[in-house]
Parts: sequence; C-alpha cells; structure tokens
Amino acid sequence: RPRDDPMPIVLLHGTSASLHTWDGWAESLRGARRVIRLDLPGFGLTGPHPSDDYRIDSYANFVVATLDTLGVKQAVVGGNSLGGEIAWNTAVLHPQRVSRLILVDSAGYPFVPDAVPLGFRIARMPVINRAMDYVLPRSVVAASVKNVYGDPGKVTEDVIDRYVELTLRQGNRAALSKRLTLAQSSDETRIARIKQPTLILWGRLDRLIPLDSAQRFARDIAGAQLVIFDTLGHVPQEEDPAATLASVQRFLATP
Repeated sequence: RPRDDPMPIVLLHGTSASLHTWDGWAESLRGARRVIRLDLPGFGLTGPHPSDDYRIDSYANFVVATLDTLGVKQAVVGGNSLGGEIAWNTAVLHPQRVSRLILVDSAGYPFVPDAVPLGFRIARMPVINRAMDYVLPRSVVAASVKNVYGDPGKVTEDVIDRYVELTLRQGNRAALSKRLTLAQSSDETRIARIKQPTLILWGRLDRLIPLDSAQRFARDIAGAQLVIFDTLGHVPQEEDPAATLASVQRFLATP
C-alpha cells in the first residue's frame, strides 16, 4: 500500500507466533491499505527483550515506539490472543494513537482453558522448562499448533516448520518461559474504558480462551461488534483468512 495511507493497520501476533500469522490478511489488503506487522519482543526474529521485560504495558509502549519510528500518528490496531491484550491496552493507555480496535480471540479476562498447548505447559514447568532451551521436539510444536486450530487437519507441514524454525531463534524459548511464568495479567477494569470502535472476532472452537471472554468483551466495550466463527479455533485469522478478513473489511468500511 502507498505510504500515504492515512490510517495504517497494525497487526500483533499471539504467544509463540510471529508476524506470519497475518499472511492471509496482509496479502489481501496489499495494494489497498498499509499493513504494519512485526515480531513482538520475545518472539519471531525480534528475539528476547534486552531486559527481559514482558509486561503488557511495556509491550503497549513498544507498539507506540514502533509507530513513532515509522512516523505513524494513528492506526487501526488489531491483535490475536496476547497481541489482542497488547492492542486493547495500547488503546486505553495511548487512546490518541488508536483509531479502531480489532480483537481476535484476545486475552484480557481470567479464564480456564479447555486445553493448553503442550509447549505452553512445558514452558511453565520449573527445571523442565530450562531443558526447552536446548531441546524442543518438533512433535511438541506440532501438537501445540494443532491445539489452536479448530480443524487440526488444516495445519500443514510448512506451518509447523515455520513455528519450529522461529522458536529456534536464540533466546526465544527462554523468553517464552519468562513471559508465561513472570508476566502479570492485565487490569481487566481497563476494558470498559475503551472508547474506540471495536470489532471482536472469535473462533467458537477456541480451546485456549473460551467464548465467554468474547461475550465479556462485547458487553464491556460500548458499541462493540462480535462475530463468531463456528468452525474456527484460537487463530481464526490464520485458519481462514478470507472469512475473517471479510468481517474486518465491513467493519473498516463503516463510517
């Protein structure tokens, strides 16, 4: 998209993912909108935070610093899972920088997962998680990725390879353990302070963050729109980019 897009779209991935989770959206939006994707500190090619700071407010400040560096005054900000939690906190802490908000199976409320990806469970285990710095079998990554799809059969070998290769970036596995064991959860009372037009997308088959969280977001954010995808899981933007983006484009076209 031309650099003069007055309202770029910033997309934030979830835990253990990377900017690639938005490939489908970015490909479809290319030519029409400026899309800004990045690997958050601790993940992808960005790698660990220099001072191991994985607090949500620090991530929100990182997003704003990125916008500053790119010369972007205001943007539509979307995020999946952890990325959604960072997105809505950015909207609350820096409201003048966020014009609209897109939350995709976002974290934010306390929840009890139906199933936790195996890699996350290992990352939380003392002693065992230190071994993860040296050994993380492909089968563990594959099981973790299949856990977040509504239809595990859609997880291709290429997708698994990408997740495996990005966990191999030096420091990423230790960063995941720190993020999962040390990070404080957000202040959920902030959610009701969100004033931006908000779209909430959710996979009904999300086994990590239950649908109850989607309904709470929709209740607590004034005027929010909620769209539920019956056959999708925790990463609906990755599992079915076309269907999920169609909802986004309708939302962005609304004055």
